[in-house]
Amino acid sequence: MRNLILLLALSLSMLAVPGTPPAKKKAPAKKPATTAKKAPAKKRTTTRTRASRYSPWKEPSFADSTIGDNIDGEDLTVRRAAVDALGPFNGTVVVSDPYTGRVLSIVNQKLAYKSGFQPCSTFKVLVGLMALSEGIIERETPIRLYGRTSMNLTQAIAKSNNPFFESLGRKLGFDKVHYYARLFGLGERATLNRELEQPGTLPGEAPKHGGVGMMCSFGEGILLSPLQYAAALGAIANGGTLYYLQHPQNSDDSTGFQPRVKRHLDISPWIDEIKPGLTGTVEYGTGKRAAFDGADPILGKTGTCTDRQSPTHLGWFGSFNEVERNRLVVVVLLTGGRPVNGPVAAGVAGQVYKNLSDQQYFAQDRKSSPVALVSPDHCCRQ
Repeated sequence: MRNLILLLALSLSMLAVPGTPPAKKKAPAKKPATTAKKAPAKKRTTTRTRASRYSPWKEPSFADSTIGDNIDGEDLTVRRAAVDALGPFNGTVVVSDPYTGRVLSIVNQKLAYKSGFQPCSTFKVLVGLMALSEGIIERETPIRLYGRTSMNLTQAIAKSNNPFFESLGRKLGFDKVHYYARLFGLGERATLNRELEQPGTLPGEAPKHGGVGMMCSFGEGILLSPLQYAAALGAIANGGTLYYLQHPQNSDDSTGFQPRVKRHLDISPWIDEIKPGLTGTVEYGTGKRAAFDGADPILGKTGTCTDRQSPTHLGWFGSFNEVERNRLVVVVLLTGGRPVNGPVAAGVAGQVYKNLSDQQYFAQDRKSSPVALVSPDHCCRQ
């Protein structure tokens, strides 16, 4: 009986299997949908574009540099020539008469009267005169730079060679450099009775960055105004007389102008030794952009460096021309970024001379200046 019951149960279970639906496979769990789509990866070109827009320079390279200028006492012919030459650049142009110290025009007077800027390589002109005066070199004395390469003073000025002037600075020593720089008017106002002008800076010790060598090749540690450099170049152009610069403020100042001598510099024996380098700067050196067809000789020196305090890139060119009448000193200082350098400043100065030459300015008779009155100022004696 028991066996019969088991056999019946087995038969029933076999009959139920075909009708049983197969077990469904469990569907894989769906991942929860995200509410925000993933942002596409940034392209490298976007990063490069943003990087290219960044600039370390705080001063613009281009601006209207005539805003706020007082032109009532200026020579308007010179003024127009300087404004046209400077064009859209952010900078200043100072034009003066080296035989009287009269400032004929200043474009961007606010910048010209500021506390000063590093003179960059323009300081090399004064260093060359220091070394000649001290008998350290003569014009043709070769100084070995590296290996078998050597250079004389004329080549070093024209090419603005840094190792050459670093060597002169070390041979002179800081005390001599400081003494002569004071004689040339650095660290004091170049103008007469113009409190607006700041005196600049002449350090009392060798700068920590590069010492006296860097000071003599780049003007490290010095703050120089365009007016101070114009006065110093005027003394070279006229044979050794350092005049106070006077910038007439109205027609009465112009009519009653009287030159005033600050001091006489004993540099006349070495001026002819420094001139070939200044001429070479324009003929084949760093200031070639100042040259133009039919020009009378232009002598000058470029300067390019970075003023780390601002920071801004600086482009200098200090110059004077050699003509029989109406000789001028032209100093250009440009501030800004990459477009700014000494060769560009040289081009601006050259255009000033060209504009005036085209108007026959250097062939005209200009009213002769009265005899200079010697000032009792002898601040820099040893």
